[in-house]
Amino acid sequence: MDSDLSKLDVTEKMERTISNLEKRFVTVRAGRANPASLEGVQAEYYGVLTPLKQLATISVPEARQLLIKPFDKHSLGAIEKAILASNLGYNPSNDGETIRIVIPELTEERRKELVKQVRAIAEDAKVSIRNIRHEAMEDLKKEDLSEDLEKAKEKEIQDLVNKYNKKIEDVLKGKEEELLTV
Repeated sequence: MDSDLSKLDVTEKMERTISNLEKRFVTVRAGRANPASLEGVQAEYYGVLTPLKQLATISVPEARQLLIKPFDKHSLGAIEKAILASNLGYNPSNDGETIRIVIPELTEERRKELVKQVRAIAEDAKVSIRNIRHEAMEDLKKEDLSEDLEKAKEKEIQDLVNKYNKKIEDVLKGKEEELLTV
């Protein structure tokens, strides 16, 4: 295995970890309306679980409100049921044409719970980075390198780990600030 190729592979895996972290953070709502908070919600449409964004347009008419306009009005009930079942804490109101979700103000207690939740998500990302490092170190041992070259490659990998752990901390800090801002 070419060492430069493995460094690229390690970097790519770590980038995907950061990308995944950011996607997971988007689903943690911060008291403002964000259509992405409904990304994991799937409604049953003609017997098939279908992502909400394939069934309706989701817009933000006001800072703390989501408006869901289904392409097929017959799916309104299923969409409403899926939102209630998603445990996002949303209370949808159905007017026969659209579904409105008013995002409630977050209490101080709820904000602290959300901060704990994002810290756990960040910790998962750090574990993922450590696993990538472990894999890379194992691959390095399999290569037939001189001791000096192996030590240099190990340092390179550790530098990458440090860089990506710093990125995780920065993303976490930004999300915590967003959650704690009233």
